[in-house]
Amino acid sequence: MNIHPVPFDRPDAVKLNDQVQAEYAERYEDEGDATHLDASMFAPPLGLYLIAYDERDRPVATGGWRTQDENDEGYSDGDAELKRMYVIPEARGLGLARRMLAALETDARTAGRTRMVLETGSKQPEAVALYASSGYEPCPKFGHYRFHELSLCYAKAL
Repeated sequence: MNIHPVPFDRPDAVKLNDQVQAEYAERYEDEGDATHLDASMFAPPLGLYLIAYDERDRPVATGGWRTQDENDEGYSDGDAELKRMYVIPEARGLGLARRMLAALETDARTAGRTRMVLETGSKQPEAVALYASSGYEPCPKFGHYRFHELSLCYAKAL
């Protein structure tokens, strides 16, 4: 697999974002993640968006981080927020999410961020298992879904 930085609004990124949103909508029986995101949030040095391509140059996994600092949604100074981690169903089990996560953590650390934070949900047990096995620990809720009962928030010092 080849992992490349891409703009969040690149057609491959839009396609994968649509797929992950459809999965969220199915799991949570709603419209998907309503958190506002735009391409500028992932533009270096304030963030990074990655896509993994397979040997046939098909986009198969995605993930990004964006800068967050202390605000009224519960973030802290130095935070890097993980967003849109996703692996297409036929590429799951190959370690792509773990590779993507490691690359994003390294980039956020290099950019001077001190903590990676993420929000997932109780209907995503695979995500919870990945983050827990990667050193993430539960933390106070933050972000768009901080008052939602199915929201789970995690953090890891970088």
